[in-house]
Amino acid sequence: MPSDASPNPVRLFNSLSRQLETLEPVTPGLVTIYTCGSTVYRYAHIGNLRTYLFGDLLRRTLAYLGYEVRYVKNVTDVGHMRDDQTDGGEDRMVLAALAEGKDPMDIAAFYTDAWLTDEALINITPPDVLPRATDHIAEMIAITQTLLDKGLAYEVDGTVYFDVGAFPDYGRLSGHKVEHTRAGTRVEVESDKRNLADFALWKRADSGRLMKWPSPWGEGFPGWHIECSAMSMKYLGDRFDIHTGGIDLKFPHHEDEIAQSEGAVGHPVVSLWLHGEFLTLGEAKMAKSAGNIIRVSELPAKGFQPLDFRYLGLTAHYRSKLDFTEAAMHAAASGLRRLRRAVAAGAADRQVSLADNPVAGYRSRFVSAISEDLGLPAALAVAHEVAGASDLEPDQRRGLLLDFDKVLGLDLDAPDAPTADLPAGAADLLERRAAARAAGDWAVSDALRTELETLGVEVRDTPEGQVPSVRPGRQP
Repeated sequence: MPSDASPNPVRLFNSLSRQLETLEPVTPGLVTIYTCGSTVYRYAHIGNLRTYLFGDLLRRTLAYLGYEVRYVKNVTDVGHMRDDQTDGGEDRMVLAALAEGKDPMDIAAFYTDAWLTDEALINITPPDVLPRATDHIAEMIAITQTLLDKGLAYEVDGTVYFDVGAFPDYGRLSGHKVEHTRAGTRVEVESDKRNLADFALWKRADSGRLMKWPSPWGEGFPGWHIECSAMSMKYLGDRFDIHTGGIDLKFPHHEDEIAQSEGAVGHPVVSLWLHGEFLTLGEAKMAKSAGNIIRVSELPAKGFQPLDFRYLGLTAHYRSKLDFTEAAMHAAASGLRRLRRAVAAGAADRQVSLADNPVAGYRSRFVSAISEDLGLPAALAVAHEVAGASDLEPDQRRGLLLDFDKVLGLDLDAPDAPTADLPAGAADLLERRAAARAAGDWAVSDALRTELETLGVEVRDTPEGQVPSVRPGRQP
């Protein structure tokens, strides 16, 4: 049950109303959240993980501010083609199974484990409930039948479509007009639809299809969107607080989810819709089709630690694009080292009162930042002020930073990992140089550059920070 203490007010940007709104939980003190999880037919890349990191930061923030949180994130192990215009071809899970010579459920189990392992590398906390789509076919069939009974869906030869013409509010989230929706796509639209915008709730399965289930309309499989309606409402009820996902899910996935959920229960289900922006690589969206994906487990081979990427995720607001570059990752690694060294300078066995000044002042500013639509970049800036604050004792810096780390999730009390491929002493010189440049002390910055050059380290300054490299032939 929620605690008796009053949580700190929070404002979040609701994609549905297109404005900041104060969070008012359905049950006071308890926030219920659903996040669209991974389609487990391949490895998750760091672009995917930015979306799940956003959900983790939301959860941590709300818990830090005094809310009890119930967090549900699903596993899509019935994988559908991105465009549900047509039933042509197999779905993603089946395609992966055929390519790897495995059973679809073996594929799902393998990539689910890989996804959760990668999440753990960047300290994403496991959800309270991790439902799998294939365990909820009965709930999907039940919602589909309800929509048929209410005249919001129709069946054609074993396939059931949602009738968007019977749902006047269709398009509220994305701004898509029904008359324009899905028209002119590159695939052939099913001829059995009443409207181009209608979408499948249940699809008839051909006799040779690998993943199929019995239903009142014959053997088939669920449409792309129905699974999230079924799982979110099963575990959070037909009124819950927050639904999150990547910006690419706003349409059609979340638009269709709203239509079928509200159509089934007769009232709004989700209070706040939150969407995270893309991670880009050279300003191009990271995607398997573009051939530019990177797994978080591959970062050490590139000279970075997984938590350097988590730090990078804190440097941009969740509603802003974030470009993954070598320079940005070097700056993130340097920033993380600075915070860890500030923590290490304090005594581990000293208790610090967060209510005493000047500690309370820094904490108040941190709370204000995260309470305003998850302002993590501003909160991170407060953390760096604490790391270098002359009005704080080392123990106070340590206590404050470890308190902030309940949200940041950077393991700030962990031993500082050595910077890959740099000579001994170079990491310390780089950090001192970064501090000198931040203070505008160019003479010290130049002197430190010279010291680094004697160690065989060249430094390139970029808008994102300094990028070091070891001269060829120089041994670390």
